[in-house]
Amino acid sequence: MSTTLPPLAALDLAATLLAREGFAIAARNERGDSLYLHRPGSPWHLRLSNHARTPKQRKRRTDILTSLIIDAPRSAEQVTALVRGALRDFEAGRVRREAGATPPTAPPASA
Repeated sequence: MSTTLPPLAALDLAATLLAREGFAIAARNERGDSLYLHRPGSPWHLRLSNHARTPKQRKRRTDILTSLIIDAPRSAEQVTALVRGALRDFEAGRVRREAGATPPTAPPASA
């Protein structure tokens, strides 16, 4: 039986797994509960957080291709599966956006 990680530990594990896939932290929100990760040299971001974005946030930050939300305890296996899904969604979004040549909206200075 696998150990269940509290949400913050699960978020840390997800960030570590994403770093192994070439993502680096580009920004952190003021409360520290959302990370914005990107691959160096890319304008596109993956958001890792404990809460969903609001419609206003989605409209303002078009550079975010997908969000990975972990708002409850998860096992390491569950986090790994969530990261795989987020990576799949990120790549699909990147291909769609680059095919449509939709430029991302620049994040605000305080992200």
